[in-house]
Amino acid sequence: MAKTLELQFATELGKTARLTVDNPKDPIDEEIVKLSMAQIIAAEVFTTSSGKFVSSKGARVIDRSVTDYELV
Repeated sequence: MAKTLELQFATELGKTARLTVDNPKDPIDEEIVKLSMAQIIAAEVFTTSSGKFVSSKGARVIDRSVTDYELV
């Protein structure tokens, strides 16, 4: 199973931008996620076509399973 932590940010133009973190450490600490997102916004290191990150919108863990079949 592959897990991904998706961080969702609002941009200057009102769009949603996402950053993903592969294989996040379990359990997810919500306070650390909030603090980390605030630091990312304050650092202003990411710019998108819809502007800089201005606020955090949410975060979620995506858990997916992939099964490969060999077709000969």
